[in-house]
Amino acid sequence: MTVFEASTRPGETPPADAVAPRDSSADAPTSVARLNATIRDFVARWNTVWVEGEITSWNVRAGNIFARLKDTRSDAQISIRIWSSVRPRIPGDLGVGDHVVAAVKADYFVKAGDFSFAVSAMKHVGLGDQLEKLEKLRIQLRQEGLFDPSRKKRLPFLPHVIGLITGERSDAEKDVHRNAELRWPQVRFRTEYAAVQGDRCVPETLAALARLDADPEVDVIVIARGGGDPQTLLGFSDERLVRAVAAARTPVVSAIGHENDHPLLDDVADLRASTPTDAAKRVVPDVSEQRAVIAQLRSRATSRLTQRLSHDIAQLEQLRSRPALRSPDPIIDSRAQELWLLQARGRDSISRQLDGAGRATSELRASLRALSPAATLARGYAIAHLEGGVILRDAADAPAGSALTITVDRGSIAARSEGEIDEASTPASD
Repeated sequence: MTVFEASTRPGETPPADAVAPRDSSADAPTSVARLNATIRDFVARWNTVWVEGEITSWNVRAGNIFARLKDTRSDAQISIRIWSSVRPRIPGDLGVGDHVVAAVKADYFVKAGDFSFAVSAMKHVGLGDQLEKLEKLRIQLRQEGLFDPSRKKRLPFLPHVIGLITGERSDAEKDVHRNAELRWPQVRFRTEYAAVQGDRCVPETLAALARLDADPEVDVIVIARGGGDPQTLLGFSDERLVRAVAAARTPVVSAIGHENDHPLLDDVADLRASTPTDAAKRVVPDVSEQRAVIAQLRSRATSRLTQRLSHDIAQLEQLRSRPALRSPDPIIDSRAQELWLLQARGRDSISRQLDGAGRATSELRASLRALSPAATLARGYAIAHLEGGVILRDAADAPAGSALTITVDRGSIAARSEGEIDEASTPASD
């Protein structure tokens, strides 16, 4: 504390530092330093108070934070200072727009005459209750199986059209477009803009998701937003949005915030990307990598084919080097003599068989002729037939008057029986 001592003589005007503010007058004013010191000493006796408000400015200088806190129901504001020694004890995601409560103590800066409040503690308003509700919802959705890896859909290798849900003219949109086009220049997007925080976040995101999911050309949907404090990311943990993403027919990629941000959308989405940039890298392949893979496959195929051809050529040369293929004429010549001998033996064998068969046929023909009735008729014999062609063998079978047919060597004659002739009266033949 600065001590001001009076050094006056009787009848002289005291110096300004020697005049207390309450004793000042036009003839004996107090000094600015004395006034500021008095105000500081007065303010220093105030106790720490907890105050609620909205952060309207947030500037970091030399490790300290200089900010302003606005009343939530009026335009009243205060200046606050957060020294570097206090920053480790407050949330690291605080920023403009956050609704907070802070433990502040009045502080008057004598040198500049500035009045502000030093912050010793600060936290989000109501975030603890919201986080508790989110954890309960997380447990419920997990029990329902919405986080089960088996229900997650696989992303296409190369999507024809990528659906993108993000804030209009946002850094997330630029990151996704730039990185995806760097990896695959021909990639196409269908972008649906939606509020990424606040009361409009959930309904606009739901409407955008429905439009993209109904588009048959869209192969994958990316929901992207830059980083933010947990309060601003609450919309992406809304139960309506989470269930809509789970029910979507098109694969959905969650690219919300940074690596440490973890809304419920990350758990139910078919793929979680740590950042919008990471989403772009995981949704489309890298054309240079794919070209390298193709070149490698071509090289392997060429190598395999070359090896196979070399192996087959070596085998063919080995076969051609064998005597049978290298000089086949001696083998053919040696076999030609053997073939000629076999042909001669075959002709002789067939001739002998034909001659034997001819003699046997002649003998059979002679035997057949000897047994033939025609041969008997040729020697002067005749055959008598009764009516109906029955050969007459017994004279008793041709009584007198029976019609007969007599067959001789050349032709047949008709005759009629005179009856059986008695053998005793028959003249003997010479």
